Amino acid sequence: MIVELGHFALILALVVALVQSTIPLVGAHRRWSSWMAVAEPAALIQLLLVGFAFAALTWAFVTSDFSLKLVVENSHTLKPMIYKISGVWGNHEGSLLLWVLILALFGAAVTLFGGNLPTTLKARVLSVQAMIGVAFLAFMILTSNPFLRLAMPPMNGQDMNPLLQDPGLAFHPPFLYLGYVGLSMSFSFAVAALLEGRVDAAWGRWVRPWTLAAWIFLTIGIALGSWWAYYELGWGGFWFWDPVENASFMPWLFAAALLHSAIVVEKRESLKSWTILLAILAFGFSLIGTFLVRSGVITSVHAFANDPQRGVFVLLILAVFMGGALTLFAARAGAMEAKGIFSLVSRESALVANNILLSVSAFVVFVGTIWPLVAEMGFGRKLSVGAPFFNAAFTPFMIALALILPIGAILPWKRGNLRRAILPLRGALVLSLALAVLIWSVQTGRSALGPIGALLAAWVILGALTDLWLRAGRGTISDRLSRLTRLPRADWGKALSHAGFGTTIFAVAAINAWAVEDIRVVKPGEPFALGPYQVTLTGVDEIQGPNYTSHMATMTITKDGREIATLHPEKRSYTFARMPTTEAAIDYGVTRDVYLVIGDQQEDGGWAVRSYIKPFANWIWLGSLMMAGGGVLSLTDRRYRIAAGARRPANAVPAE
Repeated sequence: MIVELGHFALILALVVALVQSTIPLVGAHRRWSSWMAVAEPAALIQLLLVGFAFAALTWAFVTSDFSLKLVVENSHTLKPMIYKISGVWGNHEGSLLLWVLILALFGAAVTLFGGNLPTTLKARVLSVQAMIGVAFLAFMILTSNPFLRLAMPPMNGQDMNPLLQDPGLAFHPPFLYLGYVGLSMSFSFAVAALLEGRVDAAWGRWVRPWTLAAWIFLTIGIALGSWWAYYELGWGGFWFWDPVENASFMPWLFAAALLHSAIVVEKRESLKSWTILLAILAFGFSLIGTFLVRSGVITSVHAFANDPQRGVFVLLILAVFMGGALTLFAARAGAMEAKGIFSLVSRESALVANNILLSVSAFVVFVGTIWPLVAEMGFGRKLSVGAPFFNAAFTPFMIALALILPIGAILPWKRGNLRRAILPLRGALVLSLALAVLIWSVQTGRSALGPIGALLAAWVILGALTDLWLRAGRGTISDRLSRLTRLPRADWGKALSHAGFGTTIFAVAAINAWAVEDIRVVKPGEPFALGPYQVTLTGVDEIQGPNYTSHMATMTITKDGREIATLHPEKRSYTFARMPTTEAAIDYGVTRDVYLVIGDQQEDGGWAVRSYIKPFANWIWLGSLMMAGGGVLSLTDRRYRIAAGARRPANAVPAE
């Protein structure tokens, strides 16, 4: 009964979304306040209906209701409860329902927290958001219904992909979708502004918190996915330029560019057209990511392999929303006249350079991701674009971004002096160069990647600290420290995010420059050297898990005769999914990880063992958390919570 009610709630949600997408839009055009008022209750009702449908599907997974086709294909009675719950979104249909739930959640959030928005703009934003909901609800009900019943239910299910039975994958998709789908709000604000024919400083202030929230969630989601790939897949890497990884990374880059561009709109009323275009592209690339994951055109360990017909539906949604938004953008571009002018040396110019670097790097990733498909369809050739291409093509843009970031943050608005801006950064530059020289002198026979990464990281981090110190003004050290505590949270958030970016740069450079790798066959009781450590395979035991069997190794790590750690890497075989997985064992440290993987048993009784030393690996995710934490800190700033123009009457109707 609950399942049928969930299905019915989805159909009702589609009806409500149709109402929300049309009546308030007509009301905003005609200035009919009663029609515009429909948007808010409709958004809340849509959230309640989709939320009930999601709860009904979760209940079916938790209770192992095998009359539901989706539960049979993605669950099993012996599966731990956390994976029964995560099984709800560990498949195409359930994850699509989560997608729609988050879409409705953001629409309801505008209703609850958008009290300062002009009535017409709010009605249009909610209508555009509902249009997206209509498209995806129709897609789900017509082609991907999660509530399909089976006439003859089996006694048990087929279990979920074992690679997805991991805490990292339990939390990674919800955060990722909160970022993906959250960018729909930036898109809705952009289209609503185009319909109104007005983009001003107030609009820039309104759109930034929603974009920032989506960027924060996307940052956390990407970091969780990277961490999962690092410890679960057994390859010892954190980023593989997999098409699905790229599908989330491209919107993240565009969202970062949009955040910086919206600052110029808010402060100087410039870059209006560019900011609107970035808002469209950010969500557009989220839709492209949805197409890549759900169309079956790519192969990935965390893609949904589905029939291409569903991909065509997503492609149609992409064409309608991107084509419609870009057409509207072309028609209204002339009305978005920039008011603020600025010189070549100014903070505006630095932000323009930031935007260009982020956007071009996103397009580079897009070309590398899509080119194998283009080559196969257009030229009949099977090509593989891997890490060497992405590293060579993408890295220069990040280096340039790191170089200009501290200078751009210090430059004044409108007109500046480059020499005067660089002057306070002399100490940061000298310290950065000294650190690079020190690392270069200490390492022997290594590449320049480590020293260069350290130089860029120190430059960005020290530049962020210098910017904070300058914002404290003049006076004694105690006076400046006192003023630092009173700086707006957005200033601290910006500094923390930039420092997180620098930390990630250093960690990526360090792990690529100084990692140690060893692959060999090891017999029980036989030690081998791994850098400064001795590793000994003590033995391998067969154990029984809840829904798998495992060969678990016991391996001790010693240094100078002193035991450092005892690790237990595993080789699991899932009974019902009939699929093996590798469970790496990691001794985490502040400056290094010792990473051990057990493989198959060999004919001579030995075991295949892969072992690594990963220097500063945890700093990658520390930097990501710092970036997300900086975003959260900025989001709590009062200036973000209170929209520009709040003193205007809430029902003010701007001129068309």
